[in-house]
Amino acid sequence: MKLRKIILMAMAMTSVVAFAVPTQLHIKVVETTDSHGNIFPYNFITRQAGKGGLSRVSTYVNSLRAQSGDDCVILLDGGDNLQGQPSAYYYNAIDTVSEHLLASAMNYMRYDAAVIGNHDIEAGHSVYDRLSRQFSFPLLGANVIRTKTGRPYFLPYTIIKRQGVKIAIIGITTPTIPQWVPQNLWEGMRFNDIQKTAEYWIRVLNDFDEKPDIVIGLFHSGLENKYKSPYYSPENASFDVASQVPGFDIIFMGHDHQRYKGYVDSSDGSRVLLLNPGYNIYSVAVADIDLTIDNGKVTKNAILGEIVDLGGTAPDPNFNNRFAAQYQAVSDFVSRKVGTFDCDISTRDAYFGPSAFVDLLHQIQLDISGADISFAAPLAFDATIKAGDIYVSDLFSLYRYENRLYVMELSGKEIKDYLEYSYYLWTKQMYSAKDNLLWFKNEDPSTHNLQNLSYNFDTAAGIIYTVDVTKPKGEKINIISMADGKRFDPTRIYRVAVNSYRGNGGGGLLTDGAGIWRSMLKRRVVSSTERDLRYYIMKRIEEMGTVSPKPLNQWKFIPEEIVGPAIERNRKDLFGS
Repeated sequence: MKLRKIILMAMAMTSVVAFAVPTQLHIKVVETTDSHGNIFPYNFITRQAGKGGLSRVSTYVNSLRAQSGDDCVILLDGGDNLQGQPSAYYYNAIDTVSEHLLASAMNYMRYDAAVIGNHDIEAGHSVYDRLSRQFSFPLLGANVIRTKTGRPYFLPYTIIKRQGVKIAIIGITTPTIPQWVPQNLWEGMRFNDIQKTAEYWIRVLNDFDEKPDIVIGLFHSGLENKYKSPYYSPENASFDVASQVPGFDIIFMGHDHQRYKGYVDSSDGSRVLLLNPGYNIYSVAVADIDLTIDNGKVTKNAILGEIVDLGGTAPDPNFNNRFAAQYQAVSDFVSRKVGTFDCDISTRDAYFGPSAFVDLLHQIQLDISGADISFAAPLAFDATIKAGDIYVSDLFSLYRYENRLYVMELSGKEIKDYLEYSYYLWTKQMYSAKDNLLWFKNEDPSTHNLQNLSYNFDTAAGIIYTVDVTKPKGEKINIISMADGKRFDPTRIYRVAVNSYRGNGGGGLLTDGAGIWRSMLKRRVVSSTERDLRYYIMKRIEEMGTVSPKPLNQWKFIPEEIVGPAIERNRKDLFGS
């Protein structure tokens, strides 16, 4: 009896001692973001082997799980997956019955959470609602509010438990979606400010006894806001949240496509790790969290971060085999012939004068809409379509985004002011032939970087005009006549074809340029296509059969003796010899 008592006492003491020994834990958190449909190691637009993609992430994450154990790895996604590669578009718009490929692939990879992105909203309710139902993990969006109830449309946060550690993931997206996306695609929603949303849900986590040990922000929002608007909350606000909203340990970013790794000091003296792996899943962001658990208390020893390049990572053969049927379905879709071009067209010409590439868009927009005037820009910075048979894949180079086509009513003066703003974003005021025509990020054009986004460089068709590069902002444009020779009247109301991004205020050409109040833009829309513009472009090319794209030559830069040498020089600066 005494012996049994001694043994029981020894066991109890051993148990106490074992519990008292601190436990060292290590958790890895991996983020992908802005995949833009980049799922397979193949580019369905160029129809060549591709970089990045979920298939490579599968290999990488599987290796981490094999090394550390499943309970030591968390996999997150920062949004914008439903636009870009045809692999997303096919399951958005063509095969709407099968489980969406993105849901199948991310469920297979065992994602733990994702946040909604602006290009995901652009796919429309039927697509992202379907995706949310099909995901086996939560789709987050704390600042996406259902207008009828005032509650979040998506889950605001999720709690993940790993080895006794509670990790809260708060998902927030950029609130400027109404600036780019037609309202019918986000009907019944509003998008609240990122910083105010973050403050609220941090309070909720603390006040409602969630008491997480680690708090992670999963933001479809970049580091800092470069373009401020009185109409919308900041588009990119991760730095502001990290520095002014205490409570976050890590903020994973996305949306702005800029790789970033750094620490920010918060207002309470803590340090917040910020990570952004960029886009197309060429890289992933990885946070390494070292913790100690002692008598139930969790201590954060270190939180380190890195951006891991996946260039040398082989695609996962099991992933590729699992989704071979979906791969083939997308491949068959993009391989379908829609027509023939009898010459090459390239966006490279569009920066220096009328181009066959952009003017083909103008002509199709005018044909589809019956408008008087068309506005369009090179949506891809550097895209070429070769002469010969044209396939569905080529249309993703011709028209990059899933915009609708609007017809809007604008006055002649507003049309001129719109163009003044566009060419101001695009061209400098030149004083001699030695000056640059284009705005570069710095005075050394060999950096090959334009200061502003090429998809905001709108030209017009339906009118004849000149752009005097020696004039300052607001005085460059001289509209000579309508394209048919009739008088252009600054006081007349014209019907203008624009894409929905522009029609909702994207790029500021209608608001900052034409001076139309953002609240009035919707009233200016006369009509909208039901489907994306790429679909109608495809149908139009099919009707035409053989297409002979040519510049319309309805505008030009002047004076030629000044602008000519600059065009030749800046073309080499941007694209080489």
